[in-house]
Amino acid sequence: MTDLQTRPAAGRPSAARRAAPALLGYAAVRALGLLALALWSTARGGSAHSLLTARWDSLWYARVAASGYGYEVRLPGGDLHSDLAFFPLLPWLERLGAALTPLSYADAGLAVSLLGSLAAAWGIFAVGDRVAGRRAGICLVLLWAVLPVGIVQSMAYSESLFTALAAWSLYAVLVRRWVAAGTLALLAGLTRPVGLAVAAAVWAAAVTAFVRNRSAAAAAGAPVPVRAPGEGARLVCGMLLAPLGAAGYVLWVGHRTGGGLFGYLDVQAGWRNGFDGGRAFAGFVAHQFASFPAALAGLALTVGVALVIRLYVAGVRQRQPLALLVYSGLVTAMALGASSYFGSKPRLLLPAFPLLLPLAAALAGTRAARSAAVVAALAVAGAPYGAFWLNGSGPP
Repeated sequence: MTDLQTRPAAGRPSAARRAAPALLGYAAVRALGLLALALWSTARGGSAHSLLTARWDSLWYARVAASGYGYEVRLPGGDLHSDLAFFPLLPWLERLGAALTPLSYADAGLAVSLLGSLAAAWGIFAVGDRVAGRRAGICLVLLWAVLPVGIVQSMAYSESLFTALAAWSLYAVLVRRWVAAGTLALLAGLTRPVGLAVAAAVWAAAVTAFVRNRSAAAAAGAPVPVRAPGEGARLVCGMLLAPLGAAGYVLWVGHRTGGGLFGYLDVQAGWRNGFDGGRAFAGFVAHQFASFPAALAGLALTVGVALVIRLYVAGVRQRQPLALLVYSGLVTAMALGASSYFGSKPRLLLPAFPLLLPLAAALAGTRAARSAAVVAALAVAGAPYGAFWLNGSGPP
């Protein structure tokens, strides 16, 4: 595969039937991961359910769902942790789920995550199928499922919900459904700060579509661009909608805190989180080489970052659609450039699923038995790692 361009959808079976192998495979991989987590946690005298719903960020989301915003914790070192750091869509859905069902806020969050992960898998398949064919779409979903940090997809965190919204927004861009793309980008922007990457992808694709349309019209000698009736209005509407979620929440936080445009950055600073272009992360990695066996961790981090960059370059060379390149590039830059929570960087990269497209295309080009064996081996290796990682002392 040398040219990743979107393919026509004529003559395809129903969307559900076409995606079924990917969704079934995804569910199997996640079930294996949850089984490994349950066994590992039980052996240590812990609770897999608590790890999934009642630790770290999931506690903050459930608290916002129950009581709204306004909770703060002043740490002994002086840092101020505010719940305003957490975007509102997941807590809203948790509150809705708890109101409509007997579930607690935390369990409603787990339900949203589980349903969101399936929606994300379907959206990832739809993107992969559209860009590189059905087998590549299936492989893309399975590779996303078997990531060593894939257990986060089953936690009451916002990653699965965000990835679902991002994937379907990108798919809407690929099929030129601009209003749907903008609406989904708006919702993604209400889910995580990196929702701005989805909005940027919508804008990049929309501007490119407009320029190409104008160029084609000029080449044909047409006085105005030739497009489907109303497409220009839908394109502009999608562009206007896309950034409203993230921008609206950031402005609301600035108004609430009195910090104006920089109020949300002040909230993040209280968590010692910010963006420095990767300088702090590079220093952290370099520090690992000062001793042994920490040097092994430093080596693993270096190899991991190099692999991420190589995969992105491969996507550029294979001419992935611009929307995918903009999205995955910004998600990667924001994850690697964050100045704190170094152990969470693999989780922050989880939504950047287009990075896996070159690997998925290569895997799809092998015999079915070989690709199945590769995925099975990765799933068997990743399940205990996820259980070990989640049972650690620090947040994922």
